[in-house]
Amino acid sequence: MRDLVVDGSALTIDDVVAVARGQARVSLGDDVPRRMEASRSVVVEALRGDAPVYGVNTGFGALADTPVGQADLTTLQGAIVRSHAAAIGAPLDDETIRAMLLLRARTLAAGYSGVRADLPARLLELLSLDLLPVIPGKGSVGASGDLAQLAHLAQPLIGEGRLRSPGDPAAGRPAGEVLREHGLEPLTLAPKEGLSLVNGTEPMQALLAFSVHDAAMLVQAADVACALSIEALLGTDRPYDERVQVIRPHPGQLVSAANLRGLLAGSPLLASHRHSRHAVQDAYCLRCAPQVHGAVRDVLAHASRVIDIELGAVVDNPIVARDGEVMTSGNFHGEPLAFAADMLAMALAELASISERRVDRMLDPAFSRGLPPFLAPDAGTNSGFMLAQYTAASLVSENKVLAHPASVDTIPTSGKQEDHVSMGWTAVRKLREVVANVRTCLAVEVCCAAQGIDLRADIAAPSEPLRAVHAAIRAWVPMMPVDREVAEQITAVDALLPSLAATASAHAGALR
Repeated sequence: MRDLVVDGSALTIDDVVAVARGQARVSLGDDVPRRMEASRSVVVEALRGDAPVYGVNTGFGALADTPVGQADLTTLQGAIVRSHAAAIGAPLDDETIRAMLLLRARTLAAGYSGVRADLPARLLELLSLDLLPVIPGKGSVGASGDLAQLAHLAQPLIGEGRLRSPGDPAAGRPAGEVLREHGLEPLTLAPKEGLSLVNGTEPMQALLAFSVHDAAMLVQAADVACALSIEALLGTDRPYDERVQVIRPHPGQLVSAANLRGLLAGSPLLASHRHSRHAVQDAYCLRCAPQVHGAVRDVLAHASRVIDIELGAVVDNPIVARDGEVMTSGNFHGEPLAFAADMLAMALAELASISERRVDRMLDPAFSRGLPPFLAPDAGTNSGFMLAQYTAASLVSENKVLAHPASVDTIPTSGKQEDHVSMGWTAVRKLREVVANVRTCLAVEVCCAAQGIDLRADIAAPSEPLRAVHAAIRAWVPMMPVDREVAEQITAVDALLPSLAATASAHAGALR
């Protein structure tokens, strides 16, 4: 358990993941109230004049030109939280909600929003107590940020909506009731505070950060799975030679090829057939792995840059500039996140697609270079891993649907005031499903490749790094000489993937 201070400065993906998974304690920086007071005083001063200030003494969205009288300023802020809490669907998971609490507190603590320090302090207090707002998962177009989800996040601050304390059902309980149990009084929102609670990209940030974090493991696991398959299929490592790779120096390709060279180095199994006629040239799913895996890495690097910037950005509207001017902003628009999520979903879908092709080659005796049909030593009586390929194929096909970009769509909202939206929330939600599907496809490949290596034992052993990986698999999932349930094997290897990547890294030189 580590300590993280939220002071408005940029967070990292690892910060977000650690807090979301309960691996970090969070507190508000001591200097935050003083810094926030500077912009707060600007808002207070603006209310003394008669100039319209969006969301402070005007309505919202298409009602931006509608003035709000002095007597209604506080009512206005509660009303926006209440009225914008319009999301539907199954509640978001606990990790996502913890990340949202952290990220919204960070944005407000940056001191550009003109609100009191009470707001980020209460968000972090809920986080520390693990009192999680119940937030339905659907209902955002990713334009003024994720308005509906953030409104549900904000409701408990004013004693409304629903909160889930540890042990509560998914639907939670009335927030006022939970707050009373913990001795917390609901806040009365001051001018602009309701608007600042609901305007932002933090839900999109959370899901994109999770996916980028998980994808960093998947690209390593894909290289490990591919190396295992190369050994099982009696492939060659010639295409990964540095002399070939450097003449097309895409960064990700160079990394993936270097990983494969390290994983396969010194392999007795590869050496056993290095000069045989069948090893002259492998199929694309083996030979072109660095080009495909590497291209995925390059898209991941772009997505990582996008989320790194966003985790230090201010995405409120309006904002109070450092010189004291209240300025309207479009920083809440989710397009950068939407593009990154859509591109990453398409790229990762290809990681599963090429993996499934390697699985198919291992199962088909016409292409497996001597392996028994479906990797079943007694094929016919046994079906081996036949249905594992069905699973991978179904997920690859599903990914093709999920990889359709959400960001090419837009639909006007708020009386056409918000006439171009990002659909970024849809993009990051789909991406999470793609990530899970890819992970399962890689687990299928690892299961099959491990069986293939067992069936090559009478020829030679694989490389030292892959022997260590194979041993780590077999410590949890025995070889399948006779049919048994395949689903539990896939699930077990799925859970092992991070540790398998770490094992490979420890024995082959650090994988990147």
